[in-house]
Formats: sequence, C-alpha cells, structure tokens
Amino acid sequence: MTQGPVRLDVSVSYALPRTGIPSAVSFRKWVAAALAGRIREADLAIRIVDSKEGRALNRHYRGRDYATNVLSFPAEMAEGVKLPKGVKMPLLGDLVICAPVVAREAKEQKKPLAAHYAHMTVHGALHLLGWDHEDDKEAECMEQLEREILAELGIADPYAED
Repeated sequence: MTQGPVRLDVSVSYALPRTGIPSAVSFRKWVAAALAGRIREADLAIRIVDSKEGRALNRHYRGRDYATNVLSFPAEMAEGVKLPKGVKMPLLGDLVICAPVVAREAKEQKKPLAAHYAHMTVHGALHLLGWDHEDDKEAECMEQLEREILAELGIADPYAED
C-alpha cells in the first residue's frame, strides 16, 4: 500500500446531454477514493456514453450485444513505445460508463442515482488496478473493498439486500 495523496489526472467527457449526470468533480472524487492507498499517481479517462455507444463497445470488446453499466480498459503499453505529447505515466486506462443503464439500474434497485454512479466509478477503477470478480472468492474480496471505499464516501452498501 502506498501512502499520501494520489496525484490524479482524470479526464471526463460526456457523449450525451449532462442532465442528471454527475459533474466531473464527482467522478474525480470517486476515482481518488478508489485509488487512495493503492497507487501513487494515475492518469485516466472517463467517457459517459449513451446506450448505442455502450452497446457497440461491449459488443466489440467483450462479444456481448447489449449496453452494460461500466467498461474498463486498462492501459497496455508495449515496451519502448513513446507516449504522445502531454500523456504521462502511469497511464491507468479508460472507463466507459453508460448513463441510461446506470439510471435504469439505480431506479430498479431503488438507489440514489449519484450513489450508483459512485459505485460504478469505484468498481471500474478497481478493475483498472487489476481487481476482478471472475470467481466467488475474487468477487467477495472486490465487493468488500467497494463497500469500504463507498462507506468512506458516506455511501450505503451497494450489495445490501432491501
């Protein structure tokens, strides 16, 4: 575990009208909470998309023909590759969050919309750090970490049953 504040460069872009979608400041705060104590510095991008783009990306990269809530794309740099001007390491990767899916899930799960965005942002950031939920043990560990990070932000357990 690293100590001290995380040096973050988080770029947030909106591919649809921002009505009802949290501000870039909120997304940066949630990423910082997810990375605190786990990495010293990071550059990443978050893109908020509509269902059409979310579905196309999920189909192309994961072979699943539907829009999902969050996609994580860890940066993979080949040895010796020179970064473009203005891009700094460590380049952590990209998150794509599908606004209509997050809104629908929050409503179905009776959760505050901002809390669900926070959860999806934390979840995606942990994926960028290498966390996964491919088996029950990994899922349990990742979910517990998400609970702890969200609790520090004052957000209720996203996995709690009604």
